[in-house]
Amino acid sequence: MNDTQVKDVVIVGGGPAGLSAALILGRGRKRVLLCDAGAPRNERAEHMHGFVTRDGIPPAEFRAIGREQLRPYDVDVRDVRVERIEPKGTRFQVTLGDGHVVEARKVLLTTGLVDQVPDQPGFRELWAHSVFQCPYCHGWEIRDRGWGVLVPQENTHHPYVDFVLFLKGWTSNLTLYTQGHLALTAEQRESLRRAEVRVVEGKVRGLIPTQDGQHLEAVELEDGTRVPQEYLFAHPPQKQTALVQGLGLALDELGFVKVGPTLETSVPGIYAAGDLTTRLQGALVAASAGAMAAYTLNHLLNMDALGLAHPA
Repeated sequence: MNDTQVKDVVIVGGGPAGLSAALILGRGRKRVLLCDAGAPRNERAEHMHGFVTRDGIPPAEFRAIGREQLRPYDVDVRDVRVERIEPKGTRFQVTLGDGHVVEARKVLLTTGLVDQVPDQPGFRELWAHSVFQCPYCHGWEIRDRGWGVLVPQENTHHPYVDFVLFLKGWTSNLTLYTQGHLALTAEQRESLRRAEVRVVEGKVRGLIPTQDGQHLEAVELEDGTRVPQEYLFAHPPQKQTALVQGLGLALDELGFVKVGPTLETSVPGIYAAGDLTTRLQGALVAASAGAMAAYTLNHLLNMDALGLAHPA
């Protein structure tokens, strides 16, 4: 299709970071295209927590409110995937999944990350119901219950001993499943013993749901042992979306997109905010990062329009 439009900013991703950025830019009188491909990371979660004025809101309702509040502004919200982003002089050519092509002065990536949930039986079914990543998101609702922490083979860089000890703030009933991938020092074992954290070394075969299939009943080890367990915290490997991978952006040693103080990536004119840039992941944090990126972009665009230089 040959209906190229020019936008000040194309935002890729319609979650908290993207919605927040779109609101700030819209109020700054910028022409914005917000592209949302759907399938948000928290789509299986029943509620969002820790977001001031919106604690306990269903994720879909949060997004609907965010979109509704963009209506007064020059923000075009489309349920469409961004297929390609290519430099075009000082701008970017953005090709959408519906065949439309848009030119953007700046691009803001708020795509989040892709969680690579383990293939073991029960994980996908119980993900976001009895298997969680963040105690701030779910800890209050399941306080004083039996929690487990799973060490996956692919993510042993995470400080699991510190994490399981940290969870004592919510519950005293804790089990650490090392799967044999975490070499515990004598000092760590003593810390766990003093905190009354149970350590299970065997490799996990899968998760056993309750009869109704809605909750976790036990963790099954490869030798057939079943350890009774109500809830499990896990940090599976994460990867960037195919779009982000294809842009050739610099990543840090953990695979997050590198950004500078203004949230600009290694490709000038492309910015990133939210989960794809940091391990500190949460709706409120992402929304804040989206707003910060938008403040910067609005300032740069205003200065550019006047032909004025601005700080690097």
